[in-house]
Amino acid sequence: MTFPLSLPCPRDLPELLGSLHLITPLLDAMPGVVFFVKDTAARYVLINQTLAQRCGAKDANALLGKTAEQVFPSRFGPHYTEQDLRVLSDGSPLSDQLELHLYPGREPGWCLTHKLALHDAQGSIIGMAGISYDLLAPQSSHPAYEKLAAVDGHIREHYAQPVALSELTALSGFSVAQLERLCKRIFQLTPRQMIHKARLGAATQLLSGELPITEIALRCGYTDHSAFSRQFKALTGVSPSQYRDNHR
Repeated sequence: MTFPLSLPCPRDLPELLGSLHLITPLLDAMPGVVFFVKDTAARYVLINQTLAQRCGAKDANALLGKTAEQVFPSRFGPHYTEQDLRVLSDGSPLSDQLELHLYPGREPGWCLTHKLALHDAQGSIIGMAGISYDLLAPQSSHPAYEKLAAVDGHIREHYAQPVALSELTALSGFSVAQLERLCKRIFQLTPRQMIHKARLGAATQLLSGELPITEIALRCGYTDHSAFSRQFKALTGVSPSQYRDNHR
C-alpha cells in the first residue's frame, strides 16, 4: 500500500472549507483545543465548538464573518487580530506562542498557539488556520518528573532573579538538549517559556494592586521596564498599564 506524500492544494478557500466540514465533528470533540480558519480579512469562516463556548456563543455560526477583535474582550481581541494580519500579510507562521486565552467562564488561562497561512495551487494566500491548546497538568507519571518538578519549583521560587539555563541543568542533571526535550514532554513548555509564564503570572497578580509598574517589573525579574512591557504585551496582548485599567 502506498500513501501520497502531500495533499493537492485547494483552488480557493470555499473548496478547502468544503473538505474540512467533513471532519468538523472531530474538531468539536476537543474541549481543550480551539481551532479556526479565517479568510484573508482575518474573519472567521470555520470554528470549533470550543471557541464558540469560550466567546460566550451558543452556536459557532454566531462568530462567522467576524474578526477576533469583534468577539473577544478588548484585552485579547486586538492582539489576536494583529497576529492574524501579520500571518496573512507575509505568510510567516506563528509557532509555539505562549499566551493568555479565555477558558470556560471567560476566565484567562495559559495556552500555546500556532497559526499558519493557507495557500492555493499558485502559492497565493487564501486564508489562515490556527489552533490553541490548553496547558494541561504536568505528566507526573513520567520517570523524569521529580527532577523536572524541582526545576519548575526553582523557577517559581526564583523568577524575580535572573534564571540561567546552567542553573537548571545543574539542578536536574540533564544536558541543555535533554532539559528542553523533557520540559516540553512534561510541562509542554521550554524552560524559557516556563520562566516567562512564572514572571508574567506574578505580574498579572501584582497589577491588580497599586504598586508602580516599574516596581512590578523589578519584582518579576525585569531590570528593564521596556523589556517587561514588550514581553507582557507579547503574551497578553496589552501593555501592563492597559491590563491594569481593563481589570479595574
